[in-house]
Amino acid sequence: MLAQAENYLNEYFGYTSFRPGQKEIIQNIIGQTNTLGILPTGGGKSICFQIPALVLPGTAIVISPLISLMKDQVDALLTAGIPAAYINSSLSADEYQNIMAGIRHGEYKLVYVAPERFDSHSFLELLNEVPISEIVFDEAHCISQWGHDFRPSYRSVVSQLGSLNQKPVVAALTATATRDVADDIRRLLNIGEEDTFITGFARENLAFQVMKGVNKRDFIIQCLEKHKNEAGIIYTSSRRETDQLHQFLIGKSYSVAKYHAGLKEEDRKKAQDAFVYDEAEIMIATNAFGMGIDKSNVRYVIHYNLPRNIEAYYQEAGRAGRDGEESMCYLLFAPQDIQLQKFLIEESNLDRHKMEQEYSKLKEMVNYCHTEKCLQSYIIEYFDEDAESFSCGKCSSCLDDRKSIDITQEALMIFSCIKRMGERFGITLTAQVLRGSHNKRIREMNFNQLSTFGLLNNRKEKEIADIMNYLLAEGFLALTDGKFPTVKLSANAVPVLKGQEKIAMKIKDPDLMQETEENDELFSVLRNLRKKLADEEKVPPYIVFADTTLKEMSRCFPINEEMMLNIKGVGQMKFDKYGEYFIDEIKSFVEEHKIKAVPVKEKSAEIEEPLDDRPSYLISFEFYKDGVPIREIAKKRNFSPITIQEHILRSIKEGNTVIWSDIFDDTEEKLVMEAVDKVGRDKLKPIKEELPEEIDYFKIKAVLVKNDLQEQK
Repeated sequence: MLAQAENYLNEYFGYTSFRPGQKEIIQNIIGQTNTLGILPTGGGKSICFQIPALVLPGTAIVISPLISLMKDQVDALLTAGIPAAYINSSLSADEYQNIMAGIRHGEYKLVYVAPERFDSHSFLELLNEVPISEIVFDEAHCISQWGHDFRPSYRSVVSQLGSLNQKPVVAALTATATRDVADDIRRLLNIGEEDTFITGFARENLAFQVMKGVNKRDFIIQCLEKHKNEAGIIYTSSRRETDQLHQFLIGKSYSVAKYHAGLKEEDRKKAQDAFVYDEAEIMIATNAFGMGIDKSNVRYVIHYNLPRNIEAYYQEAGRAGRDGEESMCYLLFAPQDIQLQKFLIEESNLDRHKMEQEYSKLKEMVNYCHTEKCLQSYIIEYFDEDAESFSCGKCSSCLDDRKSIDITQEALMIFSCIKRMGERFGITLTAQVLRGSHNKRIREMNFNQLSTFGLLNNRKEKEIADIMNYLLAEGFLALTDGKFPTVKLSANAVPVLKGQEKIAMKIKDPDLMQETEENDELFSVLRNLRKKLADEEKVPPYIVFADTTLKEMSRCFPINEEMMLNIKGVGQMKFDKYGEYFIDEIKSFVEEHKIKAVPVKEKSAEIEEPLDDRPSYLISFEFYKDGVPIREIAKKRNFSPITIQEHILRSIKEGNTVIWSDIFDDTEEKLVMEAVDKVGRDKLKPIKEELPEEIDYFKIKAVLVKNDLQEQK
């Protein structure tokens, strides 16, 4: 029979040999042994039951979850010359009766049905009238309560099979089955562990990328330009986002279709056909799209939002590269997506047990976004706990060239704080305590009295949260399940606490970890002091000290002359004039808030304040007028390029002339003003999001300054 199977493989499907796992699964089914096959998306699951259907006498009944999946597979079989049909709600009464008659007369080798069909007494009677070659559970994870697409109707089929007067062989096929799911399938369908064939979960042709903190629409445009004339799928979490992104890309003249459950069936079919038949290059869709779509040339899949679990993610991402060619899988991660998924879980009307399970799976998905392990290896280990770690060499983790630094001390501070807070709170509040926040909730709970309060005040709250998320991903911390998870220490933290193990984490630049965020409260105090001194001398406040100087004071808390003289913008003459006033104010603030001073990097000799009395911004402007590039001015004056840009704009506002075309051209000015008309000018970020990448914030600000000056005239 195996020789016959190989002949059918060549005759009907055009292949000369089976893929890994296919031969073993087919041999088992032909031998009348119930079988579970777990193959990766694109691994050829369908052939595993279609070939036995051709070899064995009778009709194979294939239980399939989606109308679109049935239609695609039946169309493919008919094209290959294999008699097949489907029964679902899309059929007219006449079509249904004709197919039922065809089954009765043995006209089909395969018949695809929805699981609900087994609730029909007339259908079960029909099955008792005809020889059945096999019962196939396609997308078999749907039968398991642990599966990400669990459908109770799938599970109810099992009891109905017992009412048949024949016992055909049962085949179950899926791409996404964890150990729990596989155990559940085997138990329900009476499949032995020795009759389970797992060909591995790896998709060696896929490169996985997690993109954090990117402007999602900007990234989409960049990605589409990179993949011009190639097919791709963009998954979103809601119909609204699908509609909005579709409209946005239509406006950018991309060849795009959309698909979600809120569309009419006719519109969904039209969109799917446009994508499958290469009439639309890009499909934007919710997770309602894709199961069983056999389009082989999808070169990239983008997840615009965080998926709810790894099973769904791997199944959806796996729709890229089904032909074996190199393909990309991008996940655009934003923390707010976690809250969206929690909301969707809460709204799903699941029982408490199932809901806790969904929260647990969401945690694994979030950990995937924060891990530094090889991303494909992380996924494989999720499905197969016994799998060995490896490096794929092409995911965003494997290609990460950031430096790895020791964060053991930071981790110990975090562990200590979590313990002192009773392991009863989440990441955000813990990070705020470590940062030294004085918000109302922290004061009310007396967390500002903890010995760990403010231990990481030289870190931004987001940096602390990032470290905690990394510790979660690497298993040193654990989150409880539920809508409001609390963070706890795991057993893996014990060796670190005992000094037996160190923890390293990758960052962009080790020096940046020492950067601190200015204390807004102190900055306000120092501004008031500066204003008072300036008013007494009848000079503008910036003559006393620039904002950048006050911000550095608010980061480093200089409380003596040596520390103050290392602050940029504080020369000896200014110190003699104003220094003691500021030191006294900072000392009072530091004592009141129990703040530790932060070391100040020494200034190099070449960045001393100019000896002339001109304001700092005018000195920058003179360099600019002399043709010195902004980056060179920034380097020469030891300011950031953004500060130099602000100096230039301020000088222009005060009446100094500039050649506008040196900053932006007419087209760029027009685009900026069109964006302003569309989104307003209260905030720059929405304006930036409407513009091409090459129009930066400096150009936007400059256009607005020019516009303001013209209106004043």
